[in-house]
Amino acid sequence: MSSCSFKPTAELLQARNSRLSDAPIVSSLGPEPWKSPWWKTAKGDRATFYYIVAIHILAAIGLVFFPTPGWKVIVASVALGWLGGLGTTVCYHRALAHTALRLHPVVKHALIFFAMFNGSGSPDSWTANHRQHHSKVETVDDISSPAIGGFWWAHLRWLWQAGNVPLNRWCPDLNKPEYRFWNRIQVPMLAVSLFGGLAFGWPAFFWLGAMRLVASLHAQCFVNSIAHMRENREHGEDSSQNIGWLGPIQFLQGENWHQNHHASPSSARFGWKFWQIDVGWYSIFMLELVGLATSVKRPSRRESAVISVVTPQVIAPQVIAPQVVAFDTPA
Repeated sequence: MSSCSFKPTAELLQARNSRLSDAPIVSSLGPEPWKSPWWKTAKGDRATFYYIVAIHILAAIGLVFFPTPGWKVIVASVALGWLGGLGTTVCYHRALAHTALRLHPVVKHALIFFAMFNGSGSPDSWTANHRQHHSKVETVDDISSPAIGGFWWAHLRWLWQAGNVPLNRWCPDLNKPEYRFWNRIQVPMLAVSLFGGLAFGWPAFFWLGAMRLVASLHAQCFVNSIAHMRENREHGEDSSQNIGWLGPIQFLQGENWHQNHHASPSSARFGWKFWQIDVGWYSIFMLELVGLATSVKRPSRRESAVISVVTPQVIAPQVIAPQVVAFDTPA
């Protein structure tokens, strides 16, 4: 029996990729959701809004009544926040969103666990949002740009007002059981993360829960907001900037070297100068030495030579190609 296979023409492939590239982010608040009152939520995002409001209220209560919970609780809170930040920067940002390295499956899913426990959300939604941001950076289609909605839009409001990024467009490579599993357990994981400290007393409830989650949320959101608010730039120029003082807030894990990242998004290394501390990169380097990280991409010498935290370089926006095949499949 003979068999035949269908090979799509270049025109069909181009049309398909065009549809995927133009897949819009639709907000029920309209085409300009940043103009809506801050408390209005897009369809399907009301739970996100309530969650963010709740953890801020609980964090404020905890700070007032338990400002000094004891060193054990503080150490545990910092440790969970540090591991969660490492999961976000190494796994979500560098490995999944930009495929700048491949992680051993055990390491990858351990980091996903800590990232989700720290409130970063599921790996597919985080990856989709970030890839869309890079593809549409400095345009009105950039889902979290402060250029269109200001500081608070980029910092928080887009999380419950912008609508949902089409996952089939921006992260088809994560449409696998190993990643869908994390979607199913996201809510119970977050519930344990928020309320689990209660088993160790009221101070632990607030510090291990809401206070840690609020601190981690803002540390990550600063990358969307102030790290994209470089002053004295021309319209359409790259707005990303390196911010030295933001490093300690993010446990020196490298996300504050954001202009470096936009200059070379596919690089696993964010801190390019010896004084640009990048714990995320140091962790990747150590994992590479023992074979737990492979295919690690580094910035070219030309790229690392022109970026400085003191004199920002104007860089053309980095665009992710519209084709689905533009993204490598994470190991």
